[in-house]
Amino acid sequence: MKVMKFGGTSVGKPERMRQVASLVTKGTEPAIVVLSALSGTTNSLVEISDHLSNGDRAKAKQCIDKLEAHYHSFIKELVKEKGPYEKAQAIVAEHFEFLNIILRISFSEALSKDILAQGELLSTKLFSTYLDEQGVDHLLLPALEFMVIDNYDEPKINDIRTRLNQLLRKYKNKKLFITQGYICRNSKGEVDNLKRGGSDYSASLIAAAVNASVCEIWTDIDGMHNNDPRIVKKTVPVEQLSFDEAAELAYFGAKILHPASIWPAQKFKIPVKLLNTMQPEAHGTLISEEAGSVGVKAVAAKDNIIAIRIKSSRMLLAYGFLRKIFEVFEKYRTPIDMITTSEVAVSLTIDSPVHLKEIIKELEPFGSIELDKNQTIISVVGNEIAQTNDMVKKLFGSIRNIPVRMVSYGGSPHNISLLVPAGYKTQILRQLNKGMFGLE
Repeated sequence: MKVMKFGGTSVGKPERMRQVASLVTKGTEPAIVVLSALSGTTNSLVEISDHLSNGDRAKAKQCIDKLEAHYHSFIKELVKEKGPYEKAQAIVAEHFEFLNIILRISFSEALSKDILAQGELLSTKLFSTYLDEQGVDHLLLPALEFMVIDNYDEPKINDIRTRLNQLLRKYKNKKLFITQGYICRNSKGEVDNLKRGGSDYSASLIAAAVNASVCEIWTDIDGMHNNDPRIVKKTVPVEQLSFDEAAELAYFGAKILHPASIWPAQKFKIPVKLLNTMQPEAHGTLISEEAGSVGVKAVAAKDNIIAIRIKSSRMLLAYGFLRKIFEVFEKYRTPIDMITTSEVAVSLTIDSPVHLKEIIKELEPFGSIELDKNQTIISVVGNEIAQTNDMVKKLFGSIRNIPVRMVSYGGSPHNISLLVPAGYKTQILRQLNKGMFGLE
């Protein structure tokens, strides 16, 4: 069995949803299809939720009506026969009746999760209706029956495996299953969501739970590229990456994947393919245990970085000093991206300003604190690049005119990271594209 996940742009228009239907019905291998909400829907639902939390029911109603009109236009193009069209109308009516009902009740955090879940519920039900119209045998498998998280918002992989396989055993004669990405139930049994990685995370968890042959993630780009195609004109898809390389790229800014989304597949050794719905014939990117080749594969950029420098000639070499610093960040659940040390200072970076004031206050007893905001981490990723001959010379030769604030080298055999002022992001990505890949 394989898992196929399609993002919002892949199902965001009726013609694209029809194309997805043609993709999932090819071949003979059983498949579980994971769908995101139609593109733009989740943003609209967040807007509705925000208006309600602010007590502005009139604006929330305007957003609901606008979104409902969009769905009515969508189904008119999607299904043509009377019976399926009436069914699609009933689906839209049901979910927008719910959204209109919440205008009259008290807003809560739990209610906001219910609001956000409507997008995936709508997309999967409408896709199922289209498959019915086309005579495609399938089963709509509600994610809320098997996708569960614990008190810390972490997926309960063993429970997911048990629940999902129990459901699948009930329908041994079925070869095609449709389910929702992103949504789940929390430890209280309430509707919730996976937050990090969304539908990609769902697909990876499902692939791990059923020991899938492959987890295919279909988007609107033909795999993970060697650089950011929004900034650099000439980029090429990376043919093959190891899980470690892909994780480094995802963590340090490659937008096609969320860093949390592939760990279940990696843990259970399920290969992941990144494919393009609009160009299904393209090879895309294979992510597996094998790296495929040695050397630099890609460059990624992570924005909105804050650099913190703690200078303390008296305490730096003292036993337990670094541990005390790390405990401050642990206390506020703030991850550290990069860290360097010298005889008199420790420099590190974080990507969240949420608890910055509290963190700085607790660090001040350790020494003087300097902050550099609006920084960018540039990561050069590849297999064993720290051991690749002349790699460092080539890297720094490519960026001689860029002010580099920090360098992280040797912490990972797959990654060399540079901290630069955000204003140099475009320039450094383009120079690396030329210097490391020979592309302009």
